[in-house]
Amino acid sequence: MVRVLIAEDMHMLRKALVSLIELESDLEVVAELSSGTDIVPTAMAMRPDVAVLDIDLPGTDGITAAAGLHTSVPECRTLILTSLGRPGNLRRALAAHVSGFLPKDSDPDSLCAAIRQVAAGERVIDPQLALATLDSGPSPLTDREREVLQFASEGMEAGQIASRLHLSSGTVRNYLTSAVSKLNARNRVDAIRIAREAGWLHSV
Repeated sequence: MVRVLIAEDMHMLRKALVSLIELESDLEVVAELSSGTDIVPTAMAMRPDVAVLDIDLPGTDGITAAAGLHTSVPECRTLILTSLGRPGNLRRALAAHVSGFLPKDSDPDSLCAAIRQVAAGERVIDPQLALATLDSGPSPLTDREREVLQFASEGMEAGQIASRLHLSSGTVRNYLTSAVSKLNARNRVDAIRIAREAGWLHSV
């Protein structure tokens, strides 16, 4: 029997996933959660074989939670379900040791098969998303440009970012200008959108 933890903040979808999985004689849902913050402590208590996680959860996003599971409950493998089919999210997921990455509109049989494959130690990645990730290339931003853009995406002004990073406001503005230029963006807001969609910034 494959023991499954589900984390999905949309109540109706979560219940549908639970019902779907429990129709399978070899799959058992041992926990269902609506918040990413509860994933690791619940998994430590319930010891599931597979965690099926939404990528965009309140508290802690699914990819961050997956990294925590890899450290705290290494025998629990993770399958990410997402409506956010951004290539950069797949890169983040793979870096977090995620075993599976599927769109939410996958058909039920594919999902159940993926859970079994992940439990068996295989990796399951949606092929279209894998191709998009290969096509998109690496981030053109330096670590500092990405860091400054991340703070800007959280609503910080140049002065606040400068204080946080112990830089001058002028240096911060230079980093922002450079990021906008490298991303071929119209302005800072557009640069944030481009970087976030590519998965180079964390969602806030």
